[in-house]
Amino acid sequence: MASDRSPKITDVIGDFPYRITLAGGWMDQPFCSRRNPEPPGSVCVVGIQPNFFWMERSGVATGTRNVALKLWGRLPDGDPLQRVEELYWTENAGHKYPSGSQDMIGLLVPGISRLDYDYAHREGVFPREIETTTDAETVTWLESILNILPIASRPVGYSPLDEEHLDRVDWIARLARTGRHAFDAICHHDEEALGEAMTETMRCWEVLLPGNFTHPTITLDLLGILKYYQARYPGACYSSCGGGYIYIPSREPVPGAFRIQVRTA
Repeated sequence: MASDRSPKITDVIGDFPYRITLAGGWMDQPFCSRRNPEPPGSVCVVGIQPNFFWMERSGVATGTRNVALKLWGRLPDGDPLQRVEELYWTENAGHKYPSGSQDMIGLLVPGISRLDYDYAHREGVFPREIETTTDAETVTWLESILNILPIASRPVGYSPLDEEHLDRVDWIARLARTGRHAFDAICHHDEEALGEAMTETMRCWEVLLPGNFTHPTITLDLLGILKYYQARYPGACYSSCGGGYIYIPSREPVPGAFRIQVRTA
């Protein structure tokens, strides 16, 4: 049994949360939100306790987390949304392709959140509205049904933006709805609806930015793996463009998968 003097995992990986995104990814990017014919478009994110090391380059905001650790060393005090802006501008200074603000919000705001992006509000950089729940019953439900399955980190040299079909505004509108649907499903403890919102997110990604799944640097059949799990469970989505983890809502255990611990305080 570990003693009080034993090292903690946070001594090694840093005492700072991670975050996962369950639906609506890309809506935090202005190049997407400005084309949305039905604003706002929502992203559903979850703050995660740092009780193990998550793979780098896997869609859980490790790059932003690393910047935060250099900036503050630990989770900072004060208004989380003020810290979100500080972290956003620090990380993205001089970057052609900035990290979206869902990364910073998911890391700094505890609980399960719906982020509503509207290009008419601050050019889509920050959400027009945020709704968050830390309801104990809802958190416990999500922790009990969400399976996390490691697949592979994004390869070096990979870019999801080499092929884009962002003129398909009908599909942007569909993507915009998925974050709200996922958040509502979680609040209503509806496993099937959550799975559908996650699967719909992947359908939209495949149409709008097919490089999410196929690219010369990717050797895995990401779409084949994804569709396998979508066919056998209520739904599934990748954590990231280019791979990362697969998230699967299912009361039935998924072989090789693990659970999460939501950060609520």
